[in-house]
Amino acid sequence: MIKNIQVDDVRYALDGSAGSDAIHTDPVYSYAVTRLFDDSGLTGTGFAFTLGEGNDLVCKAAHYYASKLAGKDIEETMADFGRLFNQLSNDQQFRWLGPHKGVVHLALASVTNACYDLWAKKRGVPLWKLLTDLSPEQIVATLDLSYLEDELTHAQAIQMLADQRSTSVQRENILQTGYPGYDTSIGWFNYSDEKVRENCKKALEEGFTAMKLKVGSVDPERDIRRAHIVREVAGDSVKVMLDANQQWNLPQAISICNKFKSMNPYWVEEPTHPDDVLAHKTLADAVAPVKLALGEHVPNKIIFKNYLQTGCASFIQVDAVRVGGVSEFITVSLLCKKYGVPVVPHVGDMGQLHQHLVLFNHISMGHEALFLEHIPHLQQHFVNPVHISKGVYITPQEPGSSCDLIALG
Repeated sequence: MIKNIQVDDVRYALDGSAGSDAIHTDPVYSYAVTRLFDDSGLTGTGFAFTLGEGNDLVCKAAHYYASKLAGKDIEETMADFGRLFNQLSNDQQFRWLGPHKGVVHLALASVTNACYDLWAKKRGVPLWKLLTDLSPEQIVATLDLSYLEDELTHAQAIQMLADQRSTSVQRENILQTGYPGYDTSIGWFNYSDEKVRENCKKALEEGFTAMKLKVGSVDPERDIRRAHIVREVAGDSVKVMLDANQQWNLPQAISICNKFKSMNPYWVEEPTHPDDVLAHKTLADAVAPVKLALGEHVPNKIIFKNYLQTGCASFIQVDAVRVGGVSEFITVSLLCKKYGVPVVPHVGDMGQLHQHLVLFNHISMGHEALFLEHIPHLQQHFVNPVHISKGVYITPQEPGSSCDLIALG
């Protein structure tokens, strides 16, 4: 039984220009951390990710949600979590502040993720193991599929998962080989050209076969130059992604994405405003075969549904600390599976939580094990930080979701 809750505002200043992009030039990596204390002595930890200001507001909202879990048994809660998620996300007063987006939805992510962490710890297994061992019916019972009935019903979701079970054993070798990673830290926006060059060489030495550069400069020629630096150092066989962090309007995006064709980007990420589905459709048609990736700032399953319906996104970057947590992440992954679109999460949590979720996506849902973003800047703050070897995520073995922070004890 959950006997106590605590929500903490945790912020970490970054060194130098780390974390910078075209829009967020001075980030403070921050977590709104929810902890659920069980009467058996276990603690479930979950968080949402912000860049500093407003993190306290997310914490306040998370406390409101978490207080409704006091006295509940985690096994009973998770057996029908989809219904609870629906109730919390549609709280009549809090919903007005969204719905299903912004501070209140980030708060729900923090609480939801703490529930999944406690559930896995209660069973004494890593989160990926908990999820892959659940039956299709048990997985779907944790999901809220409301507003998706035109695309995905409960029966269809169960069938999709059931269809993958016969071949899941074949995909379990990923647990031994590890999940491929890609390096985002090579090309933060405020890094000099020379530092980008040096970081690319270092990433190659560390075994990464994919890397990402931040773009979106006032002068597009700076972006073109830096993109070619990465391609020159990395070579033609390495996947190079470009991330504009929503900097461009549509005409700008069309112009510069066409110029990027000369260095063959694997994708261009967040080229314009994340709510503008139709602009992305226009852009995708105008710059083909350049592919678009998005999801870092897409807050809920409904907008993801619209992106999938238009066919403009070649990669979906749903983030379990941006949408309503693990539950909504799995829901979006199911939608992506239906449409045949790869899920490559944005890792606002430094990959701690998502390393579990991509293993589940691959093993139980049949998603391609493409790669997972790696950002190293907060690893020293986690009790069980991610382990990367030769560019590959080593499968975590500790019970839970790897989200416990050292500072909180």
